[in-house]
Amino acid sequence: MSIEINNESGVAVDEATLQRLVTFDLDQLHVHPDAELAIVLVDEGAMEQLHLQWMDEPGPTDVLSFPMDELRPGTEDQPTPAGLLGDIVLCPQVAIAQAETAGHSPLEELLLLTTHGLLHLLGFDHAEPDEEKEMFGLQRDLLVGFALSERRK
Repeated sequence: MSIEINNESGVAVDEATLQRLVTFDLDQLHVHPDAELAIVLVDEGAMEQLHLQWMDEPGPTDVLSFPMDELRPGTEDQPTPAGLLGDIVLCPQVAIAQAETAGHSPLEELLLLTTHGLLHLLGFDHAEPDEEKEMFGLQRDLLVGFALSERRK
C-alpha cells in the first residue's frame, strides 16, 4: 500500500498511527495492496480555502475527500483493483476543537475523520438516512476493529 502523509498544518500529529489505521481499514475493505492514497494535514486557512472552492461553504471543515479512480471496496475473493484512491485532507485544528466537544482525544478524532474520509473515497456517503446508517456503522466497526488490533500489540 502506498500511503503518503504530508503534514502542513503546523500541529504535531501521530502519523505512524494514521498510517497503521489506513492500512488496517484498507485491508478490512479488501482494497488492493498496490492502491495509492495521500493524506494531507492543513491549517485552518488552507482548509477554509478548499472548503469554499470545492463545497462552496465558508469556514474551515474537519475533513475533505478527493476521490481519483472511483475505487470501491472489494471482497476477500475479489479485492479492489490497484489504483489511485485519492486524497484525504484533514484539519487538525478543527479536529482538536471537535475532540474537546466530544470528550475524547484529538488523535481519536483524527482517526475517526481519516476513516470517514477514506470511506468517502470508496464511494460511501451519508446524504440519505439509509446511506448514513451504512456508512457510520462501517466507520464504527473499522474504528473498533483498529482499536482492538492496537491493544493486541
